[in-house]
Order: sequence, then structure tokens, then C-alpha cells
Amino acid sequence: MNPASDNHRKTREEHSKEIAEDYVEAIAYLIELNREARVTDLASQFGVSHVTVTRTLQRLEKDGLITTRPYRSVFLTDKGVRLARSCRERHDIVLNFLTAIGVPQQTAERDTEGIEHHVSEETLKVFKRFIRKSKAEKE
Repeated sequence: MNPASDNHRKTREEHSKEIAEDYVEAIAYLIELNREARVTDLASQFGVSHVTVTRTLQRLEKDGLITTRPYRSVFLTDKGVRLARSCRERHDIVLNFLTAIGVPQQTAERDTEGIEHHVSEETLKVFKRFIRKSKAEKE
């Protein structure tokens, strides 16, 4: 395989994974907040069209992360719930780390959206240790 095309393929796969993670996290949040997640809510949250959300949801359903029914809300499968929880935990760790090192809240929230998809488990463990140590020092 051509190295350049292999790099493009990997980049597309990573981007697709980021989108799936963002969507399941958003669906879980909307269900928690409103007891349902609707296509219109997701389109509004992501600033994309209804068609874009529908296409993404079709892929997530094919991947076993959600279930949908015509004219109904979107539901997470058990697999989707596990992924959403994992994404939320990773998001919270990155956000808490950035604020613990002094990054302003608004900037930390924006930066977390990019970092959370690319941070390794090893780095997350270090972030968690730093957060615990930082909290203990403040007490």
C-alpha cells in the first residue's frame, strides 16, 4: 500500500472515531438532561444539518452504538453507553488537568475537545495522579 494513502486512511479512521465519540457523549448528555436525544437537538449542538446528523447516526447504528426508530428519539445501546461513559471520564480528566495547571476555564473547555480524542491511557493516568496531588495540596 502507498504510505501516503495509508496515512490518509488512518487519518479518516481517527476522525470517524472522534465523531462517534462526540456523538455518543452528546446523546448520553441529552438523554440525561432531557430524557431523550433528538436529531434536531444533535444538529443544533454540533451546528450541522439534519442530514449530516442522520448520516452519522446511520453509521453509529451500523457500528452497534445506537438504535433509532422513525420519528423517535435516539437511544444508546449498551456498547454506546460504555463508550459514552469512557469518553465522559476522559473528557473530565483532561479538563480537570488543564484547569489544575492554570488554563482558564473557557480555554480549557475548548482545548479539551481536541485533546480528549488523542490522549493515551498512559498520559491520562499521569493527569489523574497530578489532579489528585494538586487537590491534596490544596486541602
